[in-house]
Amino acid sequence: MSNSSSKPVLVTCGLPYANGKAHIGHLRTYVPADIFARSLRKEGREVAFVCGSDTHGTPIVVNAEELGITPKELVEVYHKHFDETFKQLGVYFDAFGTTDDPENHHRTMQIVNRLIEKGYVYPKIIEIAYCPKCNRFLPDRYVEGACPHCGETARGDECDQGCGKHLEPGELLNPVCTICGGPAEYRQQEHFFFKLSEFSDYLMDYLSNDLGGTTNAINYALGWVKQGLTDWCITRNLEWGVKFPGHEDLVVYVWVDAPIGYMAFTEEWAAKTGDSWEKFWKEDGEIVHFIGGDITYHHCIFWPAMLKGADYSVPTAVVASGMVKIEEKKFSKTRGYVVWVGEDYLDHGFHPDLLRYYLASYTSHTKELNFSWRVLQEKINTELVAVFGNFLYRTMLFAFKNYGEVPEGKLEPEISAEIEKVINEVKAAMAEYEFKKAVDSAMALASFGNIYFQSHEPWRLIKEDRAACGQVLYNCLHLAKALSIIFEPVLSQTMETAWKGLGQESDIHAVQYEEALVPLKAGTKLAKPELLFTKLEDDRIGEMEEIANQRVKAADAKKIAAKGSEKEPSKSDGMGPAEEAKPAEKAKDAAKTEENGQIETLPMINYEDFAKLDIRVGKVLLVEPIKKSKKLLRVEVDIGEEKPRQLVAGMASYYTPEELIGKNVVILANLKPVKLCGVESNGMMLAADDGGAIVAALMPDKDIKPGSRIR
Repeated sequence: MSNSSSKPVLVTCGLPYANGKAHIGHLRTYVPADIFARSLRKEGREVAFVCGSDTHGTPIVVNAEELGITPKELVEVYHKHFDETFKQLGVYFDAFGTTDDPENHHRTMQIVNRLIEKGYVYPKIIEIAYCPKCNRFLPDRYVEGACPHCGETARGDECDQGCGKHLEPGELLNPVCTICGGPAEYRQQEHFFFKLSEFSDYLMDYLSNDLGGTTNAINYALGWVKQGLTDWCITRNLEWGVKFPGHEDLVVYVWVDAPIGYMAFTEEWAAKTGDSWEKFWKEDGEIVHFIGGDITYHHCIFWPAMLKGADYSVPTAVVASGMVKIEEKKFSKTRGYVVWVGEDYLDHGFHPDLLRYYLASYTSHTKELNFSWRVLQEKINTELVAVFGNFLYRTMLFAFKNYGEVPEGKLEPEISAEIEKVINEVKAAMAEYEFKKAVDSAMALASFGNIYFQSHEPWRLIKEDRAACGQVLYNCLHLAKALSIIFEPVLSQTMETAWKGLGQESDIHAVQYEEALVPLKAGTKLAKPELLFTKLEDDRIGEMEEIANQRVKAADAKKIAAKGSEKEPSKSDGMGPAEEAKPAEKAKDAAKTEENGQIETLPMINYEDFAKLDIRVGKVLLVEPIKKSKKLLRVEVDIGEEKPRQLVAGMASYYTPEELIGKNVVILANLKPVKLCGVESNGMMLAADDGGAIVAALMPDKDIKPGSRIR
């Protein structure tokens, strides 16, 4: 976004789902958004920062039923948990509501009615899973079956175990009721659809010319629009949620009322402050959504179409984060690769600012972030402790011991110029949502301060020329002041301590960047400094690694125990004949290439046969969906030829375009051309397939020149 605009800015975060505890994956969205909002305020921008708990949908209803409580009671527990956790981490929202608030019910009803009035919502008779034994329709998580795209076991609204695709009601094969375990059947019922397809031309123009934010979000959404949009079913058979107008037996789909929560929470903020919510949602105020990359479709396609149809302002920018790994393993709660914010981090006494720093400085916001206890230790010890913390402490301690106040001195032009340069770099980086760049620039100023302190040798000057020493210390203290201001968006709590240590009485959170160029007032009393950052010792990190290892072992043991307890079903097990085992599992097994644990063996070949294969390393330059297919991608790769080679790869179920672009992959280059869905494929991208849900493109573990042959 432009850092020269004077328009008010609304910053939002994807809503945490009130059905479980906060983990580090959540923070990839909330901490950068908080840093961004704080930085905008330091630029003098008017900012409203809102969020809230997503409280509707079948997962909450299912969990509440299992716990024997109401959905409202469950939501209250986790809403309070997230609110408290965010505050502990220094993430302070101007409003933090829930999608079950009266404001959200009212605004959702108003928007849905407006869409109905304008002809963008229509009724349609569709097939819905129904359990004759339970005598109820089965929305979303109440039904499982085989995914129509990949054959894996899937839920009613998503193939969560396989290809990850969104599923509409009625798409599951061989549906099974998750309540009683019995077979479900499809029955016809009237539901309501949003005419998303009518917004294709608008969205193409909006995404291409108007929407700002991160390119991973924009390009992903453009790929879907080019592929062709289908209308969305926006009603569900539930009692918990926002009622669909005129139908007490239906609620709106959670992805209708959840994003409308952004608007409702803005209304709550406006009511509390006496300000205007319309300046964002009806006028030209800027709206910036921070989200996880997995909900890009909803925020870049469905949400702006709904807003446009209901005559509201659309988002100015969508900022999508990269995914999170744990110790280089794919994030997975069931497999034990998770770091809980409370029990794994805060409860062990780690300072919130250390985690904020790690999340901001590890990598670019759109790239994959790996959380590792050893990397956390290294970054804190070598950067915050050895560089930034070292400069602050040595400067403030020396000044306190020898002067007790800010000594007389003048701000040197070199110091002022360096501070101004860094402020401009930080502003530019924030405008591009490049938080690592901003932190790197700020840390470079701390390194500059250490060099200045060391080269001027104040420990020598204090003995020879007290006035000259005071001049050096004055400039060092001014650098400390500037650094406290510049680092405040990232290290909000520790910089508050540093600010007070410098004798400053103002609220550092309200101080703007320009104050960093205002000379310190000589004679200001200094407080006795304290170490703001301390080293993370090996034994402490080793303890956390052991906790993580034990969690993974426990998850593995649970998985093995579950497999060991499986036996062939029989009538005595209450499941009917053995051949009536779960239909979804039969579909899954049919797709596998392994039988009884043995991989199918192919005939032996001679080396001459292998030598006929032209296998090369190729660098992926472009990836986009193919309109006529849900599984195929059009890929352009550099394999050392004059122009890129076009391939068609069946990887859409396993990779987003952003995950492949820029990667080195392995290509079979001399495969005869073939047309797939009307697109010519001149080669094949090689991948490994375990016969189940996992398909992995082959990628060299070292950077190697495109076109390199594999022998």
